[in-house]
Amino acid sequence: MPPLHKPDHNRQKKAAVINDFTSFGRCSLAVTIPILSALKVQCCSVPTAIFTNHTGYPSFAWTDYTDHLDDYICEWQKLHLRFDAIATGFLGSHRQVDFVQRFLTAFRDERTVVVVDPVMGDYGRLYPTYDATLAESMRAFLDVADILTPNLTEACVLANRPYDPAITDAELLGLCDRLTSRHATKIVVSGIARGSELVNFVFERGCSPQIVAEPKIGNDRSGSGDVFASVILADAVNGVPFAESVRRASAFVAQAVARTVELVIPEQDGLAIEEVLEKLF
Repeated sequence: MPPLHKPDHNRQKKAAVINDFTSFGRCSLAVTIPILSALKVQCCSVPTAIFTNHTGYPSFAWTDYTDHLDDYICEWQKLHLRFDAIATGFLGSHRQVDFVQRFLTAFRDERTVVVVDPVMGDYGRLYPTYDATLAESMRAFLDVADILTPNLTEACVLANRPYDPAITDAELLGLCDRLTSRHATKIVVSGIARGSELVNFVFERGCSPQIVAEPKIGNDRSGSGDVFASVILADAVNGVPFAESVRRASAFVAQAVARTVELVIPEQDGLAIEEVLEKLF
């Protein structure tokens, strides 16, 4: 039987996104889907878990979807699906890390960009769901990722080096060089606090590193990293140069934060991206 989906110059581009779905709190797939849609990329969601609201609230309920993940490989292979990009976000167990490897084996081809947002921790600490062995297993993605979008904590964990919030540009360059030595060609270490700015350190093989900075507005907000990584993902599919993509993602997050502050939305409720999606066009 011939493939149902044949390459076509006019076809719509597709990205498979492996992440949790959180119904309230604007994070993970709940922000990736509208951002990819706004940028004309079909988001094919693979939910690793389903949450009523994210874990930053005092109470939440959730369903682990791990036992259902292989259904996506089975059924999508029947449809002969292929993807312009495969992206990963929060992974909660070794079984989910193993699933991603199987998914990549099943669906990655020569045109597929693999974007890994290694959601593991912040401020020098791993999230409560992570332990040292699970963090170690995430290093396997250094062999398959084309683009990495860690924050400083996650970059340090992946490189197995101590966390230093006062890291210098020269040290960041060495860190990025180490993280891309196994496969990746592009990495942005995001959200580094420097005085009144949030800095993104942009590294791309064969290019000089760049600094992309935006003023820091208020306190940290849930889902900001997911919004940032979603723009990077869509731009990678659409062929936007990497440094330009980081500038677009950084500016979009800043615009969303400013509008969210204007609306006096609680920090836990994430970024009011609905108010500023048109800025991406």
